[in-house]
Amino acid sequence: MINKVLIANRGEIAVRIIRTCKELGIKTVAIYSEIDKDSLHVYMADESICIGPNNVSKSYNNMDGIIYIALKTKCDAIHPGFGFLSENAEFAKKCEENNIIFIGPRYEHIEKMGDKSKARQTMINANVPVVPGSKGTIKDINDAIKIANTIGYPVLIKACAGGGGKGMRVAYSQDDLIVNFNLARGEALSSFGNDEMYLEKYIENPRHIEVQIFGDSFGNVIHLGGRDCTMQRRNQKLIEESLTSYLDDETQNNLYTAAINAAKSVGYLGAGTVEFIVDDNKNFYFIEMNTRIQVEHPVTEMITGIDLIKLQLLIASGNAIPYKQEDVMFNGHAIECRINAEDPDNNFRPCPGKINYIHIPGGIGVRWDSYIYSGYTIPPVYDSMIGKLIIWGKNRVEAINRMKRALDELTIEGIITNKDFQKKLISCAEFNNDTHYTKFIENKYKVSN
Repeated sequence: MINKVLIANRGEIAVRIIRTCKELGIKTVAIYSEIDKDSLHVYMADESICIGPNNVSKSYNNMDGIIYIALKTKCDAIHPGFGFLSENAEFAKKCEENNIIFIGPRYEHIEKMGDKSKARQTMINANVPVVPGSKGTIKDINDAIKIANTIGYPVLIKACAGGGGKGMRVAYSQDDLIVNFNLARGEALSSFGNDEMYLEKYIENPRHIEVQIFGDSFGNVIHLGGRDCTMQRRNQKLIEESLTSYLDDETQNNLYTAAINAAKSVGYLGAGTVEFIVDDNKNFYFIEMNTRIQVEHPVTEMITGIDLIKLQLLIASGNAIPYKQEDVMFNGHAIECRINAEDPDNNFRPCPGKINYIHIPGGIGVRWDSYIYSGYTIPPVYDSMIGKLIIWGKNRVEAINRMKRALDELTIEGIITNKDFQKKLISCAEFNNDTHYTKFIENKYKVSN
């Protein structure tokens, strides 16, 4: 088993990883930027070392600095969490070159699945359904126009190295395509240092459903069910639930089979999420694979009873997955609301600041994953997510009702959060009837795209 882990991340995911490591008797080293010196993960780890200033490139994305600290503190593994370097193939390779275990897939898998165009072609070769679109990267705008005329408008322009909705634009006509292609390419270059683009048919008002998979070094691959992540704003997930109640059992099983085939086609190792969009006719199409643990992994833990971070650590230590597919049982329904320090009434403007008081809800089936506490000051330089409220119920109705109660009970004073907006979403008829879609928030509440 791994003996000591450096956590190359911050916030609630760093706290989450530390908790499992403590249960397994694994020592932990936290890194933190200067502005994060009072963050909870700094106090919880066995050792904590300042990695650098607030600038992300000089702290949480400082590959050489992180490797140096891992070697200096005699860590045999690095857990990247999500975001930052978690899907950086170069960083995974540097870990391998320094005989440090990267708790994630091999760098070759990150390279292949991180390039959306290559991942798409890999899925086509594995007979996994994909949205009609370009066979590879688009050479220029003339190439894009030719492909769009073939598959028909509307089309979705996407960055090959994209993620989090960046480098993504919808075009409903040729004029739209000309303008948005250049905008998307510019955004991709500034966000990822890569302006390669590809094109897909735009599926209007789809559902977003993903499958959690795990692979080990012995060729075993299992799935841990699906997650419905349809409730989004600007392609960023706000509410996630598991299992999805949108698909019938047969379609869900076909979805799981496709996800397993996707993972097996590359000999995948570790935790991964195969993401699909689903159209009005319940047809599903592969869109991408995330080669890391997901923000929304707790809903899977709640319905399976399996600690996903522990499973990552076991696989990274060279062990086989300790479950066969038939051993994985699904119990009840789980929902997660992301609690962000932002003001929904002012176009979701970030609202960092000092937390004067916090009360965390409790009771049966209630879980709170966070890094904040009374007196803590949320810094203005990172993502606005400050916590995740996760609820389990014996069915979806009970989970929704329990989430409403827990949101009412959650109290955070001193800053503005999206708690009340989440209550509005959970309570709306469309969510309760399971008829929402990925652009529901923009259309229903007329918020900015």
